[in-house]
Amino acid sequence: MITQFTTKSPSRILVTVLIAVCCAATLAPVHAQRPEATKARLQYQVSTLPDFGGTSSGGNSINDQSWVAGYSRLPDRNRHATLWRNSSLLDLGTLGGPNSSVTWNVKNTAGIIVGISQTLTPEPLGEWWSSFAFYSTPNNIGFINLGFVWEQSLGQMRGLPNFPGGNNGFATGANNLGEVVGWAENGVHDPTCCSSGPTCHQVLQFRPAVWQLGPPDVIHDLPLISGDSSGAATAINDNGQIVGISGICDQAVGRHTARHAVLWENGTVTDIYPDAPAPWWNTPTAINQHGDVVGFAGDPAFVEGEILHAFIWTRDNGIKALKPLRGRVPEHVDSEAYGINEARQVVGVSCDADQVDCRAVIWDHGVYPADLNDLKGGYSAVLALAKDINDKGEITGRAVDPATGVLKAYLAVPVGGK
Repeated sequence: MITQFTTKSPSRILVTVLIAVCCAATLAPVHAQRPEATKARLQYQVSTLPDFGGTSSGGNSINDQSWVAGYSRLPDRNRHATLWRNSSLLDLGTLGGPNSSVTWNVKNTAGIIVGISQTLTPEPLGEWWSSFAFYSTPNNIGFINLGFVWEQSLGQMRGLPNFPGGNNGFATGANNLGEVVGWAENGVHDPTCCSSGPTCHQVLQFRPAVWQLGPPDVIHDLPLISGDSSGAATAINDNGQIVGISGICDQAVGRHTARHAVLWENGTVTDIYPDAPAPWWNTPTAINQHGDVVGFAGDPAFVEGEILHAFIWTRDNGIKALKPLRGRVPEHVDSEAYGINEARQVVGVSCDADQVDCRAVIWDHGVYPADLNDLKGGYSAVLALAKDINDKGEITGRAVDPATGVLKAYLAVPVGGK
């Protein structure tokens, strides 16, 4: 549904597994880009953000106050939702269970952070929900997960309600008006859910959700494309425009739930990619205040999402493909867009077919991206993924130490052109 994917795996989840693959990357040599790709570009001062002492951390969101939100793993392998302000580290805690994480671009400047957290309540239906790939073993499954909200004014995480009869939820984005989006289960046992097999552990239907923060916090659902049964909202702007996916229940991690990439506004749902090449993995990941949308789409040859293709959608021009890096060996064929700012700078990742060589990239008003590793100065780690960019042009994501494989959250600050 939405949120993470693993390469060459029966389930590929939208935001996290991808990173685990990238972080284990073995870097291929950099080859010269074509002349049109070598125009003067910004350079970046990159720094590693502090962590809780584990082997993995990642920045998934950065707002215009330079707040970075994401996760950091503890020495016991559990991970906690994390907020970095002025490079200081704040543990946002959990809802009682071992794990929590901020996994999507939250973006607002109202002091609202949202994400997903385990509770201590055992999962009664054996569902893996949309969270199992966001956490580390051995505690990545077995507990009910809720979408959470953390507000600066209160300083404490709280769980968000689900639809009647549902057990699990997931919060992805929040705007400056106190509106939170994500998805939540209802009580419908849906036959389109993938409930048998090594990675199929979903029983209940889930719907795209909007929470109006209170007290009390109130949940509302969003309409689906006609004929669909499940979906998820992934991002919202201050105009109340929401993006996400619509499809069938499936695994609750994207795939056939992402049959349609959709935009909700004024109470209606619109398929923004009606001629998508494949009926799976068509996933908007971010929307700016102008209503420009970025994300990725499935490839007809890869039902499990091994290869994806980045896109940008604008009201004036519709869908435009965002290509992977050129001149890499092995050749890059996978591209995924995760963040966009008001200047239409887009960040994401470019990978080879086996996702062994993955690079954080920026599409700066062009179809082809620049490798952020060519713009990072003396920073020694490999920038494996870029997850978000703010209006200052600051970028966050995950970097990997090629010697140890340790994955670290980073902040890249633009410092001028070549």
